[in-house]
Amino acid sequence: MSTGPTDPMAGFDHLIHAPNRLRVCALLDTTGEAEFAVLQKQLGLSPSALSKHAGALIEAGYVEQRKAVRDTRQRVWLRLTPQGNKAYHGHLAALRAIVGQ
Repeated sequence: MSTGPTDPMAGFDHLIHAPNRLRVCALLDTTGEAEFAVLQKQLGLSPSALSKHAGALIEAGYVEQRKAVRDTRQRVWLRLTPQGNKAYHGHLAALRAIVGQ
């Protein structure tokens, strides 16, 4: 199988492909930005599991976080970066190519 620059499989991203990271990217793609606690609730993940997956996406430059104090507590919001958005949509295109759609 070819993985040249015009091959849609070139967009397959092993980092995003992990199920929980894929779900994080999908949710952030539809919402634009989401508070950590909301992501946690929507995805049914523990704080430590979400933190681990978000940390991997942040380290890759796919997700950025914004911290602010709200209701006297520090809150964290996450959103896809332009690089993350491109990687996520490239990965979706690769998955569609795999299933022949």
